[in-house]
Amino acid sequence: MSLSTLLLPLFPPISTSKHSNPPIYRYTQITTASSRNSNTKTFLLSNLVSLAIAVTLNSPLTSLAIPSLNSQTPLLPPTTPFSQSKNLQIGLEDGKIRPCPSTNPGCVSTNPKSSSFAFPWEIPGNSSENAIQKLQDAILKTQKNAKIQALEDTPYGKYLQAEVDGGFGRDVLEFLVKGDVVAYRTMAAKVTYVYPFTTALGDSKGQEERMKKIIEELGWYAPSFDSMDD
Repeated sequence: MSLSTLLLPLFPPISTSKHSNPPIYRYTQITTASSRNSNTKTFLLSNLVSLAIAVTLNSPLTSLAIPSLNSQTPLLPPTTPFSQSKNLQIGLEDGKIRPCPSTNPGCVSTNPKSSSFAFPWEIPGNSSENAIQKLQDAILKTQKNAKIQALEDTPYGKYLQAEVDGGFGRDVLEFLVKGDVVAYRTMAAKVTYVYPFTTALGDSKGQEERMKKIIEELGWYAPSFDSMDD
């Protein structure tokens, strides 16, 4: 069948008479065909959009691209010097006096891991009886507003904890008496920072002077690096 034969029903001959009206149905046929083509395109486009949405929603990659609303990022532990200084730990650690925290310059400890290290005290033979009671009395006598917080008999020795007035608030004193050896740690309970510096105020000299007063009251022996040079 030729192309002209197919087009004849849609495009009948146009009359050349001046008084004859042009067949309106010709335009109606064209309009109807154009509208039909437009509806067909709209229908196909709608189906394609629906198919694309269905594929997107069913794709396993969606769960990777869109995070869950219920997911929570784990909180990191405090890492700044100020936040670390707010959680100063006291008490024995594995049966030993703890070292000085790196964020606390106002501290002295007999723990060898401490940067501000001091030698443990030695109790003379004639003072070993009731040594913990003598230590308690010396603290109350030589320190301002001293308060005994703990006095315990542990498997590692007798543990004593006290609070006294310090340069920037209260200081914590800890002692572990075992036999004729006294391990200790003395430190500022409050670490002070001055904005914008990140280095805490304080030093270990004040703590050393405090311990010197206590041991002079007791009459016990405190080894030091200076005594080793003699």
